Amino acid sequence: MELRQILFYFTLSVVFVLSKPTEKKDRVHHDPQLSDKVHDDNENFDYDHDAFLGAEEAKTFDQLTPEESKERLGKIVNKIDEDSDGFVTTEELRKWIKYAQKRWIYEDVDRQWKGHDLNEDGLVSWEEYKNYKNVTYGTYLDDPDPDDGYNYKQMMSRDERRFKMADKDGDMIATKDEFTAFLHPEEYEYMKDIVVLETMEDIDKNGDGFIDLEEYIGDMYSHDGDPQEPEWVKTEREQFVEFRDKNRDGKMDKEETKDWILPSDYDHAEAEAKHLVYESDKDKDGKLTKEEIVDKYDLFVGSQATDFGEALVRHDEF
Repeated sequence: MELRQILFYFTLSVVFVLSKPTEKKDRVHHDPQLSDKVHDDNENFDYDHDAFLGAEEAKTFDQLTPEESKERLGKIVNKIDEDSDGFVTTEELRKWIKYAQKRWIYEDVDRQWKGHDLNEDGLVSWEEYKNYKNVTYGTYLDDPDPDDGYNYKQMMSRDERRFKMADKDGDMIATKDEFTAFLHPEEYEYMKDIVVLETMEDIDKNGDGFIDLEEYIGDMYSHDGDPQEPEWVKTEREQFVEFRDKNRDGKMDKEETKDWILPSDYDHAEAEAKHLVYESDKDKDGKLTKEEIVDKYDLFVGSQATDFGEALVRHDEF
């Protein structure tokens, strides 16, 4: 692999890898399921464990004794209680579940952060980011016609625009949260317009500011000399006409594109948070204390010695 191609994979711009001709490229951002387990508390609490901890972390708790499990759960509760008022609200629990489900995002940010916070002041300025990229790309930023077909200078302009959008106070210095919004804009409500804009720029080949049917299909599927389209391509053509192009003008505008790639999905994290609060809220005040959560530790986390029969008895008592 050429050096330029290797370097390209480090860009922070949203660039999608080309799919095989018969594979569908999916630009829609869906929140993943909280667990692949069946959610049936009459059988077990495996779904709740995956939802609360994330599937990988839940496996580690299964190896702990009840005492160890409770101790670790207590420490997690301290993190969930953001305002340190001694109570965990449904909203705080919802935010924690979102975090647990997308822990990989924050791990990715941590990796990127170490490389870009050059002066180690706990912030990443645009100058630091730009200097890092200048070192990474070198003369490629000044090459208007690189061999690999990627315009690195254009990518930097796009990154700068996104950085400005993520930088809420406009000082061109990103906090950890702003840097996360820069790297993963689809996770932030105030960044969704930039996600839509970048997507439209990727797909809109004729530069008219809209996505027509052929551009929509061309982004997902390359004929590659094969005149026979897969059945899913025919379905996508129908989807475009019937559902994507809401005003029937033959193209998708900004709002129609947003409805397509950022649908208003059912909030699984909120539903699970409400479920956990309902099942654990002993005094029914609508919020949880650490004691209430740890008392119901078998609902939130697992352990190698949990007797599910006894857990069901406690579950029924509430």
